[in-house]
Order: sequence, then C-alpha cells, then structure tokens
Amino acid sequence: MMDIHDIPIINLTPDILRTFVAAAQAGNFTHAAKKVHLTQSAVSMQISRLESDIGKPLFNRITRGVELTTHGERLLRYARRLLQIHDKAVAALTGPNLNGQIRLGVPEELSYRYLPGILRSFSARYPLISVDIYCDFSNRLKEMVEGGQLDLCLANDETGSRTGYFLRNEPVVWIAPRDAAPEMESPLPLALFHQGCMYRKWGMQALAQKDIPFRIAYSSPSFTGILAAVRSGVAVAPVGKSSVSQEFRIIETLPPLPCVCITLYSGNGPEDKAKSCLSRHIAGSFDVPVTTVGAKSAFGTPPVAGCCP
Repeated sequence: MMDIHDIPIINLTPDILRTFVAAAQAGNFTHAAKKVHLTQSAVSMQISRLESDIGKPLFNRITRGVELTTHGERLLRYARRLLQIHDKAVAALTGPNLNGQIRLGVPEELSYRYLPGILRSFSARYPLISVDIYCDFSNRLKEMVEGGQLDLCLANDETGSRTGYFLRNEPVVWIAPRDAAPEMESPLPLALFHQGCMYRKWGMQALAQKDIPFRIAYSSPSFTGILAAVRSGVAVAPVGKSSVSQEFRIIETLPPLPCVCITLYSGNGPEDKAKSCLSRHIAGSFDVPVTTVGAKSAFGTPPVAGCCP
C-alpha cells in the first residue's frame, strides 16, 4: 500500500481545474478557451502541464477536438466536487447572504443540455437559495408563469417574443444512432414528442413538403424517451443541435428544419432579489449582457419575429 509520503505533491488549483472541466465539457480547446477567458494556446498549455504533473493522459486528441480518457473521466468527477466545495466556501465567506425559493420551469430538452451547468454555478454563488424545477412543454410552462404558478421559465419559441428575453437561436436537426441507419427505411420511422411540440410539427411538415413517406414509430412526452428510441435504432428524431451527444449523428440528407428561439420568461409578481439573481445568472450563462437587476431592459430588446434564420 502506498504511504502518504509517497504521493506526489500536485497543485490542483481552481484555475487549472476550471480549465480542465471547461475542456471536458466543450470537447474542444478553442471553445473551452472562451468559457475561461483564455487563449486556445493557454488552455492547451495548462492541460499539457496538468497531464505532465499527473503523469497520465487526460484527453485523446481527435479530429473534431478532444475526448476524455479513462483517467480524464476519473479526474472530472473529483474536479467538479473540488470546484463546488471551493465556490461554496468563497460564497459563504464573501458572497451575499441571500435566501429564498424560486420556481423555475424548463423544457426537458433544455434541462438536459443547459440546466446542470446553470444550477451548479448558481448554487456555488447563492448556496442559500432553493430552486424548484418543473419540466413540461414550453407552452404549458409559459401559461404557468402567466398564472403565477412559476416565477421564471425557459422556453422554446418559434419566433421572437415581446414579453420574454431572447437568449439564443437553437438549430433543430435530425439525429440517428451512429451504429444504425433508420433514415434508409421507407416509410421513415420517427420518434416524436406528443401533440403540442413544435419539433413534431416542423418535422412532419418538412417531410410532407418533400413527399417523403413517414410513420410515427415512437411517441413520448419525455426527451429521455425520444433519445432512447433513437439510441435503439428504431427511429430518427428532430432535436435541438446542442443536445446531440457523441453517441448520435446528425442526418444531413433529410429536409432542413427551422431553429427555435430560447427565451427566458419572468412572472408579473413582485421582483425579489433571489428571482433577479437567477434571471441574471441564466442570461449570463447564455452570454446575454445584463446590467440592471430585475429590469426588463437589462436583457436588451427581445426580437419580435424572425429571430430564427
């Protein structure tokens, strides 16, 4: 058994760990550099130094970027925990002593892609604020905000909104598993959300316009269920491009689909500090500039229509 004195001294500083986690999440040093406000060469140098100190490769360099090795996956689990403890300690000693409870609605697909990072960093900054998460279709979530059942919600919109805050455009793409080609079948087997989902409507309209025969092979209200159907090889599905993981591939031969506008909606109730902080934090996570807490103008002028190319 290794004696504690035999363990090499390696300084896993928060800055190094943040760079490593950013690279692991982005799968690309250039994208990671933007997240940690460094140059691509600085990120590459930090990762190389970390690999040298540890004495093990953390990333495999591949054509489209990088992917974690087994050692990298192991370090990632520890890095996230270390950063969480570090940030909570800093917040407890120096951050605002805000508390409260916020009801946040998020479509399941957006929660799958964006919510973990948002909640992780928000909790580190405001550890005493409790966030209750509700997942549903975008239209229902917006109705819940208007009815006072939710304080905030993220939603997918077909066009810009006069009442919400535009965060980003999200392309919608067709996906299939890497080890099967269900798009070669006729009629084309589809995995779709239930009625009321714009992805379902757009997918069926695009195929009908090109006279491509299709059948609904699988239907689910759950994004996890849709991915399971695609993963099994029984169908293709239209999903947001940012949620496409490496186990899937984007189908280029099917008709192109529009993109959605990811929008933040805020209820009309009293504006408290906890709610304002989460609004600002979400906007900042999408690189939307925010200058005034709680002010609608803080998010800039939301696009009215045609925000999706």
